[in-house]
Amino acid sequence: MLKSKTFVKKTRSGGVMKIVREHYLRDDIWCGSEICTECKQESTVLQKDSCIESDLCSSPHYLVPDTNVVLHQIDVLEDPLIRNVIILQTVLQEVRHRSAPVYKRLKDIIHEKEKHFYTFTNEHHRDTFIEREPGESANDRNDRAIRVAVKWYSHHLDTAESDGLKVVLITNDQGNKEKAEESGLLVYKCEDYIKSLLANPELVDRLALTNDETKDISSSKVLFSEHLPLSRIQMGIKGGTFLQGTFRASRDNYLEATVFVQGEGEETTEVILQGLHNLNRAIHQDVVAVQLLPREEWVAPSSVVLLDEREAKDEDDTEEEEKEKAMKIIADDAARKPTGKVVAIIKRNWRPFCGMLNSSLIKESTRHLFTPADRRVPRIRIETRQAAALLSQRIMVAIDGWPRHSRYPHGHFVRSLGAAGDKETETEVLLLEHDVPHQDFSQAVLSFLPKMPWSITPEDMAVREDLRALTVCSVDPPGCTDIDDALHCKTLENGNFEVGVHIADVSHFIRPGNALDLEAANRGTTVYLCGRRIDMVPELLSSNLCSLRSNVERLAFSSIWEMDDKANIVKTRFTKSVINSKASLTYAEAQLRIDDTNMNDDITNSLRGLNKLAKILKRRRIEKGALTLSSLEVRFHIDSETHDPIDLQTKELMETNSMVEEFMLLANISVAQKIYDEFSECALLRKHPAPPPSNYDILNKAAQSKGLAIHTDSAKALADSLDMAKVDGFPYFNTLLRILATRCMMQAVYFCSGMDSNFHHYGLASPIYTHFTSPIRRYSDIMVHRLLAVSIGADCTYPDLTDKHKQSALCNNLNYRHKMSQYAQRASVAFHTQLFFKSRGIVNEEGFILFVRKNAIIVLIPKFGLEGTVFFDNKDKTGPKLVFDEEGPSLMVEQHTFKIFDKVKVTISLDDSNVQHQKIRMSLVEPEIPGVSVPVPEVGPMAKKPKLDV
Repeated sequence: MLKSKTFVKKTRSGGVMKIVREHYLRDDIWCGSEICTECKQESTVLQKDSCIESDLCSSPHYLVPDTNVVLHQIDVLEDPLIRNVIILQTVLQEVRHRSAPVYKRLKDIIHEKEKHFYTFTNEHHRDTFIEREPGESANDRNDRAIRVAVKWYSHHLDTAESDGLKVVLITNDQGNKEKAEESGLLVYKCEDYIKSLLANPELVDRLALTNDETKDISSSKVLFSEHLPLSRIQMGIKGGTFLQGTFRASRDNYLEATVFVQGEGEETTEVILQGLHNLNRAIHQDVVAVQLLPREEWVAPSSVVLLDEREAKDEDDTEEEEKEKAMKIIADDAARKPTGKVVAIIKRNWRPFCGMLNSSLIKESTRHLFTPADRRVPRIRIETRQAAALLSQRIMVAIDGWPRHSRYPHGHFVRSLGAAGDKETETEVLLLEHDVPHQDFSQAVLSFLPKMPWSITPEDMAVREDLRALTVCSVDPPGCTDIDDALHCKTLENGNFEVGVHIADVSHFIRPGNALDLEAANRGTTVYLCGRRIDMVPELLSSNLCSLRSNVERLAFSSIWEMDDKANIVKTRFTKSVINSKASLTYAEAQLRIDDTNMNDDITNSLRGLNKLAKILKRRRIEKGALTLSSLEVRFHIDSETHDPIDLQTKELMETNSMVEEFMLLANISVAQKIYDEFSECALLRKHPAPPPSNYDILNKAAQSKGLAIHTDSAKALADSLDMAKVDGFPYFNTLLRILATRCMMQAVYFCSGMDSNFHHYGLASPIYTHFTSPIRRYSDIMVHRLLAVSIGADCTYPDLTDKHKQSALCNNLNYRHKMSQYAQRASVAFHTQLFFKSRGIVNEEGFILFVRKNAIIVLIPKFGLEGTVFFDNKDKTGPKLVFDEEGPSLMVEQHTFKIFDKVKVTISLDDSNVQHQKIRMSLVEPEIPGVSVPVPEVGPMAKKPKLDV
């Protein structure tokens, strides 16, 4: 049966085009139920014995949720108790258009066989399709379509074999409910139905609050300004009255945030927000509209560290007003920054948040505060009857709304993650908080893996260069099993050197567009935690078939140069190859071979040749302006039985680290130029923008405090200044300065060459760069391999590869995943640092001041690569006298003045009094200042800015 609509449309050129839309209706679409005898079904989803014990409906029944129930109660639908649910095509389409995250979660539920969720295509069934009536809104038409489908199901399954089975419509729309009842349908409000379930009464806690319910539990006092309507916001942004940007809450001060407004090109404007009223219910990463305050009300960023640790009170905000006054700095016009207030939320970034419950002080109360693990997210008020059981648990909570009358947003309990402090639980929390995909690979993904036993075929050898005879070896950190790269160096008859970088040919195994490829593209990168690795690709590839292990034949993609003894490149070529690595070495093992004059085997001589050339390449890069910066990385020694950290030390870098790095950089630069020459519009490249001059303020002040000047006009000027920056009697000064310089840098990012004209990599002083050398752990490298393979005729292209818009969207995801991976890794280091100091007890160590704040100093402990805050508490005016000089910057505490890079001695210990936020406590030992009181600080590598990442 065919339905069609015909209408005419005016084209841009002024012509008229006839449009015919055809809609096919069928009568052979299955209902999906086991009890049905009419539908000739090959398989069924909905069970015959569909018993969910309910006070409202004692008969077996199927559930049909409407669109709003799916959108707002997805947490409830995910519960194992909720089974045998019919998802109508009308509902699925509406959810898809209104919320991509909920749509993905719904699709995942539908694919779980044990949930018995069935998708019924009611829009193409002859008996359930309806036309939109004149004057009827799209929403009303869809509600009617849902009711028609429910009525059809009720009649369709009303047979002798059904044993009284019912079809229940679940809705929160009172109008829809009344119309359904008038039609004789069995219908319940979602909340009433969930409360009626006998098997899991705790499921009520997972119900999202409606707007009416959030108003009921708010105070009568208006605390926030009303958000402006979208129509007014759009006009204001267009007219320049309002600015649109991303809201980023401060980790150190809950009363301050910054909105980053994108300007033309790469230019961004930062707008400071201070005070609860100006933050106006925005949450970290929301897209907001802000209005600038009059220039005389502009402020400087606060140097005060403020944590929201007061008791929950909606009405009494005098304490906050006092804090807002205290944090404002009287600054000159040069220090003031554009300051504004949030007038509307354009796009919410709400997600389920991990954290812990704070029990209400009122006995028998079901309303409690939830404190998120991320300090940038405000506390959330929820209702739960399980408070006693959840107090020691890490849980997830979702936000439902934030009324004007409430100090805190309102939300609902989602699920428990496990006992707080447990290693497995805390690892799960940090993965969830940093949005790291870590679920097991699905069967659909695994189905595209090669069948074992696998071997290189004659067909493979026919299209590849046989390099198995070369003395190839790999050099990696200890315990590395996902070996991406290997190298070789040999002397040619003409006296030159042949140098090869051989990279695992992952793109041979992962073909474009299949489930394995899509999963790798989504994950973007392998995530390395302390004692755990979250692979981007299944282990069969990452640690076996793609890993360039020694003494096994492996497929590779090789970049081979001919060089003279001055490391000048004479010739470059790229080839698909087969190699057989002769040794898998650690950096230390390779260094021992190079240094041992008694060793003269082929592997050692190859390493010495590589090392000699690498030193020349590095010197040449530095002469061109490449930066040599510094950041402290730590390595844990883990107990083999308990898996607890038993030692902590900073990583030691050797010549072999630099040797490998130089040839990886050379390969990346060579490949970048090749793929850009062949694909000027769709090459996947990596750039490192030059920092804006304001980024160097703290570096300049630090150097000036020692009577030195840092020139930042160019990367070369900065590199030369850092090389010359030395202080007699203070050998660690230059390292500290380079650590600060690292934090001034911008983040390196992937981009598509056809979407950007600025290719320069500031840190490497290279005009072009990409990532080619780590395809096992970075999806960007897989894409670069595909581009390079096409450019040398080793593979064929496909549409998405040359679509610059799709490439650009892919780059955005890769940049996001890469950033989240870095944050997750630092969070893992922070947690294991806490475990280490928990077993070590109190430790006294020397450190250096990195930053000075209005009421604190931030101290770096080089021995542990640890960074922490020493607070000077003067809340009650009885503590030490504090005088902060922003120009220095310096902080006078009583009669002692603290400046950047001053040496101090601190006591380090773990404070676990707050299970939610266990903290490394630092207190001042030297210099001694009588009467200094030190509250518990939050410290650790989480607070550190990323090292320079090329």
